[in-house]
Amino acid sequence: MSSFSAIIPCYHDEVKLANLLNQLQGLPHRPLEAVVVDGAADEACRKVCDQYGARWLPSEPCRGRQLLAGAALALGDALWFLHADNRLPPDPLMAMDLALKHGAVGGYFRFRFDIPRAWPALLLEPAIAFRCRFGVPYGDQGLFMTRQAYADAGGHAPWPLFEEVSLVRGLRRLGRFLPLREPLFVDPRRWHRDGWWHRTWVNRNLALAFACGVTPGQLAARYRSKTN
Repeated sequence: MSSFSAIIPCYHDEVKLANLLNQLQGLPHRPLEAVVVDGAADEACRKVCDQYGARWLPSEPCRGRQLLAGAALALGDALWFLHADNRLPPDPLMAMDLALKHGAVGGYFRFRFDIPRAWPALLLEPAIAFRCRFGVPYGDQGLFMTRQAYADAGGHAPWPLFEEVSLVRGLRRLGRFLPLREPLFVDPRRWHRDGWWHRTWVNRNLALAFACGVTPGQLAARYRSKTN
């Protein structure tokens, strides 16, 4: 099996991070390492990493730069990018390894909202799957790729939002970037907090503004004002 480095950006989310690191330890096939890139440079996050044997790297609070720093430090042959509040399927490493062994340069997991679910999830999940087929899957879907493909595609953009867009496009130019059948569960807390349709409307407007040339820095400020 390929050696995977799990790279996790974090910013004041230690409870969710501890749960994710605990899941990684309990997998039937485990990653070579977990690298946590802490945008808050917080001692509490460092203690969680020490508890679960993860590597802790302090960073500035910019997700793209955090991911770049984690990838530069990682030791694995393949890179797996997670969000701290993801919940994992039963054997994600086997699914990723099979995709790479069949010639893919990388891929992503199926988006599925975690519990507590609400009925809009039944409509949003297939819409997100359709968008990913013809657009870009985002970082909460467990993007993975070989280390060489990551380098050849140019890595993440050093931006606070949409940092994976150029990376995914580069990977698709290199070869097959596969959608996996296995789901990766996404925490729905922000959809519950903001309202399912309002949250979705805000996200789509941000994506449209990015496509129209608004800078990621401007979008990040807009995102914080509308969703936090």
